[in-house]
Amino acid sequence: MWTNVRWKPPILAFLGVMWGVLAFGQKDTLGFWDTPDTLHKGRFWAATGTGIVVYTGAVISLNELWYTEYPRTSFHFFNDIKEWQQMDKAGHMFTSYFESDWTYHLARWTGMNRKSSIWTGALVAVGLQTTLEVLDGFSSEWGFSPYDFAFNVAGAGMWAGQQAGWNEQRIRMKMSTTHLTYPQEPIMGVPGGTTTLMERTDDLFGENLLQTFLKDYNAQTIWMSVNIHSFLKEESRFPKWLNIAAGYSGENMFGGFENKWEEGPNTFQTSDLEYPRYRQFILSPDIDLTKINVKSKPLKTLLGMLNIFKFPAPALIINGKGGVEWDWWYY
Repeated sequence: MWTNVRWKPPILAFLGVMWGVLAFGQKDTLGFWDTPDTLHKGRFWAATGTGIVVYTGAVISLNELWYTEYPRTSFHFFNDIKEWQQMDKAGHMFTSYFESDWTYHLARWTGMNRKSSIWTGALVAVGLQTTLEVLDGFSSEWGFSPYDFAFNVAGAGMWAGQQAGWNEQRIRMKMSTTHLTYPQEPIMGVPGGTTTLMERTDDLFGENLLQTFLKDYNAQTIWMSVNIHSFLKEESRFPKWLNIAAGYSGENMFGGFENKWEEGPNTFQTSDLEYPRYRQFILSPDIDLTKINVKSKPLKTLLGMLNIFKFPAPALIINGKGGVEWDWWYY
């Protein structure tokens, strides 16, 4: 049974939009990677049309592949603020943040002015995420989460506030994830039967690297990456590309609210002593890929898109069990 692990599907739609625009953008004397001074109607309609097609296809696919598996109900709300150690909320904020950023740059590419592009970026991001929340609202498995919506708005607002005030992102939201291997020792159920954490996590988070990248909250870390130089004087010798990142993650989560679940007639539960649910707070250096001086415009665009990922680096980890750890290569 799939659970409330679903905040990243719009990533796939965004990749489709970007691919479509790159493939079908109007060609003329203006260089493809150049930003026009005024609205370029060919680019605008290419971007808008591709976006509508991909968005519609993504919603239909998501509805058929996901929501049709569960009964529909009347629209209702769902309080999920205590689920997943709030990792899903951090994920919602991250997703709307980077969707705002990508949409903004796409709008600027069409020639929209800066103010209109900022509004477009933030509103498109909130709109994409709200679509997901509305579908949840009609599903018996979930419901419309006001907290998800609030974090969606917060992510877009964090991006828009910086872009409007500083015309740059001095504090970037990023993510990192790794592929975890879970234990295969048998867990006894009540009244009988056995399972393993490997089977449980395969059901929750998927079995391949892409699925776990998108859905495994135990493997993900959400970051606030601060560009130090942007807060200093321009003549400062502090490296422009070097950031300091603060991360948040959760550990040992095998259910939304608790590590207890049902499979058929059996109920399974993990030991709180062996698998305690806890949070982690991480400090680590990072690289702002947009601050790397490259001459190639296509490469610069690619680095900007990849800048949503935290760079692997040493990290100081403070966990919710009262411990402090050092990891030489945290990702």
